[in-house]
Amino acid sequence: MEQEQVIIVGGGPCGLAAAIALQNEGLKPLVIEKDNIVSAIHRYPTHQTFFSTSEKLEIGQVPFLTEERKPKRSQALVYYREVVKRKQIRVNPFERVTKVTKQEDGTFYVVTSKRTYHCKQVVIATGYYDHPNSLGVPGEDLPHVFHYFKEAHPYFDQDVVVIGGKNSAVDAALELEKAGARVTVLYRGDTYSDSVKPWILPEFVSLVNHDKVKMVFRAQVKRITASEVEYETHGERKAARADFVFAMIGYHPDHDFLKTMGVAIDHDTGRPIHDPETMETNVEGIFIAGVIAAGNNANEIFIENGRFHGEMFAKLIRERVE
Repeated sequence: MEQEQVIIVGGGPCGLAAAIALQNEGLKPLVIEKDNIVSAIHRYPTHQTFFSTSEKLEIGQVPFLTEERKPKRSQALVYYREVVKRKQIRVNPFERVTKVTKQEDGTFYVVTSKRTYHCKQVVIATGYYDHPNSLGVPGEDLPHVFHYFKEAHPYFDQDVVVIGGKNSAVDAALELEKAGARVTVLYRGDTYSDSVKPWILPEFVSLVNHDKVKMVFRAQVKRITASEVEYETHGERKAARADFVFAMIGYHPDHDFLKTMGVAIDHDTGRPIHDPETMETNVEGIFIAGVIAAGNNANEIFIENGRFHGEMFAKLIRERVE
């Protein structure tokens, strides 16, 4: 069994920022990540541009310099790799945490796919990107239905249905249309979402107005078949041809993983019960950092504000570890 002071579960930007905050208090945290660092960003669409400016994505006071005001996915990957090297953050990649149990003396056993650790405090910074929301309709599990979008090229000259109307759906629709796909967007809202990036919405609206993309509002998906997406709008049942389907309807945290540790979840919001001043959960010694604190509302916490969570508990953890 390996001995550690503090273990951080999750190597995204907020987990790395928490590690730096703890290092600044003289501790030596270990980050355990099931893939490699910032894996969610790696899984973003290849040509993704961030909503925020580069300085709002900075962690550890390491400057994030780009020529453009808003950085691209590829630039963010380079930046966070450099932060890990400069700050000498200890990361165990490709190691999945399967269980966290508290002992009678207040310490923890952390079991992973490779080994077991014994530590004094635990930080959960697992995000939500691994758990897409479900449509809850027949056919959602068919092999041509996806919850993630990477690149548009494979869908040239194909009928593609995008389900959703916020940033991820609009980004996917723009890329697909540009690559020559015939795109239909089904959105349950009455009009374009206010959350869509303001610099891409005019382009998307223009494509819709010029019949380059078919946009259907108030669309409730009812069933997905091998060749169509059946939906209802304004009380009428319709179908859209679909060689491929992208259900871009958001993601949620892994509530079950938290519950196995004894962390309570608010039924209505999906938020882990925690002290907003220290980010400590109802289980003493288990803290949360990043978007996982937002529960079901993924639009509440981002890298921009979640990166400061580590500073909220670093001193308290140091006092307990010492």
